[in-house]
Amino acid sequence: MKTFTSKEMNLMCLYNSGTRLELIDNLTDMRSYLHETELLTLTDCVLEKLRQMNDQEFSALDLYPDFMD
Repeated sequence: MKTFTSKEMNLMCLYNSGTRLELIDNLTDMRSYLHETELLTLTDCVLEKLRQMNDQEFSALDLYPDFMD
């Protein structure tokens, strides 16, 4: 399974809507509005990792912020 940084996890928490493919779509859509290089790089890294994993690996991720516990 791919390892995600805390920044990557936070980004995924913000745009997660339930499935890996929906998250990929959401991040891809959001990416088209970005102009800031650091956030573009972060988003691209997350998208690459998400595309390399399968749905079972994705479902094992804890994509809920700590304040939701």
